[in-house]
Amino acid sequence: MKNKSAVLSPEKTAEAESKPEKKSFRIGLSKRERRERFLTSFYMLPSVAGVLTFFILPFFVVIYYSLIDDTSTGVFVGVDNYLRLFENSAFKLALKNTGVFSLTAVPLVVVLSLALAVLLDANVPYKSTFRTIFLSPMIVPAASVILIWQVLFDFNGVVNSAASLLGFEPVEWFKSDYGYLVVVLLFLWKNIGYNMIMFMSALTNIPRDIIEVAMLDGAGPVRRFFIIKMRYLSSTISFVTIMSLINSFKVFREVYLLTGDYPFETMYTLQHFMNNTFAHLEYQKLSSAAMVLCLIMIVIIGLLLFIDDRAGRGLDE
Repeated sequence: MKNKSAVLSPEKTAEAESKPEKKSFRIGLSKRERRERFLTSFYMLPSVAGVLTFFILPFFVVIYYSLIDDTSTGVFVGVDNYLRLFENSAFKLALKNTGVFSLTAVPLVVVLSLALAVLLDANVPYKSTFRTIFLSPMIVPAASVILIWQVLFDFNGVVNSAASLLGFEPVEWFKSDYGYLVVVLLFLWKNIGYNMIMFMSALTNIPRDIIEVAMLDGAGPVRRFFIIKMRYLSSTISFVTIMSLINSFKVFREVYLLTGDYPFETMYTLQHFMNNTFAHLEYQKLSSAAMVLCLIMIVIIGLLLFIDDRAGRGLDE
C-alpha cells in the first residue's frame, strides 16, 4: 500500500515556512462568555444602582438647584445664585477660614508625618511603641476625642490650670482667636499617624541598591533624601496631601461638637455655613456653596495630580 502523504522538498518546505499563518477571526462571543458577562453585570447591578441613586443623581440635583430661583417655581436664573452667594458676608468668612485652615494644617500634617516616618524608618529604639502611640487616635471615637479636648482646653481645664501655675493668665480657648490653634492641633493629632504609616510603607519600597550606590559616591543623608528618596515619594506625597485636604474639609464634626452651630469667628467654616443654611431650608444658597466647594476641590486635586504626573515622568527618565 502506497503512502499518500507526500514529502515536501527543501524548497517547498522553505516556501511554506515563509508564508504567514492565516488567523481565524471569530465574530461575536461564545455562549459561555455571554453567560459570564451576564452574571457579572447582574452582580454589579446593585452597586451601580446604589451609586446612581445616592451619588450621581443627587449631584445633578444639586447643580439644578443652584441654577433655579426656588424649588417650587423652578425658574432658571443662571449664575445669579452664585453672585448673591459671593455677596454674602458669612460665606466669604467661611471660605476664608476654611482656606486658611487648609493652607496651614495640610502642609503641617504632611511635613510632620513625613519627618516622623523618616525618623522611625531608621533603627531607633521602641519603634513599634511610637508607631502605636501615633496610630492610637485612629481608634478613638469622635465623642471621646471631643471629651479629651474639652478637658484639656476648657477655661477650667488642664491647660489653663498648668498655665496658672506658671504665672500665665487663663485663656478662653474656644471663644477667642486661640480656638483656631486648638482646631489645628486636633487635626494634626488625628491625621498624623495614618499619614506616617503611608510614608513608612513608601520608604520601604525605595530600591536599596540606589541608596547604596549614592552612599558609595559620597552622598550624605540630606542629599540622599532630597535627590533620591523624594523622587520615589512623590506619588505618596500627592496621595497623602489629597487625603489630608479632604480631611481638612471634614473637620467640621469636631468643631461642631466643641462649639455648636455658631462658633467663634475664626472657627466658622464652610461646613458651618452649609449646615446652618440647610437648617433654614435655603436650598439654592446651599447648592451654590456646595458647587463652589466642589470646583475648588477639583482644581486643587487636578493640580496635585498634574504635579505628581510630571514628577513621575522625571523619575522614569
